[in-house]
Amino acid sequence: MKLSEDDHAKIAAAVAAAERGTSGEIRCVLADKRDLMQLAFVAGAAALVLPGIALIAGLRPDMLTGLTGGWTVIDPAPAQALQVYVALQAVVFAAVIGIGLSPLARWLMPAAWENAIVRRAAEAQFVALGLTHTRDRTGVLLYVSVAQRRAQVLADIGIHAKAPEPVWDEVVALLVEGLKRGDAAEGFAAAATRTGEILSAHLPPRMDDANELPDHVTEVR
Repeated sequence: MKLSEDDHAKIAAAVAAAERGTSGEIRCVLADKRDLMQLAFVAGAAALVLPGIALIAGLRPDMLTGLTGGWTVIDPAPAQALQVYVALQAVVFAAVIGIGLSPLARWLMPAAWENAIVRRAAEAQFVALGLTHTRDRTGVLLYVSVAQRRAQVLADIGIHAKAPEPVWDEVVALLVEGLKRGDAAEGFAAAATRTGEILSAHLPPRMDDANELPDHVTEVR
């Protein structure tokens, strides 16, 4: 999904209008592809955790003789057991990466893993775009992942504690609704407007307020 010049102008105008009523800052990000770094992080975490859970659940190394050259013993030596465990980790890592890159990922990948990938990608953009450097720590990121059909809203510490969680769920819903209609620009515009309303209720504009961050949407490909 690629935004047109009109889409960019529409989103920037909505962000600028929303920020006129608050000292907060809003940034928008549209990610058109999966974040491979975050996918690898989740795959690595799964590879570390799942084999251990499998062993605790009763999986015995001798059930997987095919992974280690066909040895068969009742009580495998430590080196052989370690070989099986490492092989299990490699299989899990490769499986998660394979599923994540598959066109069927959103049906095959557990929702919790998809959510973790999107959140970590959003957190990386939050830092990269300078949202942690606003004067009063009042930045809000509206992040949309087209590939994963998910949205994430991150608010810095200056606003997160003041605005209740349900209001951010409303913003996420507006972003997702835009995705479902195939109109990400409208989703961002509506979400920016609602975010401005939330921010203005808790962070009215200062007399010396300045626009600290750009209003345009960032596209990540």
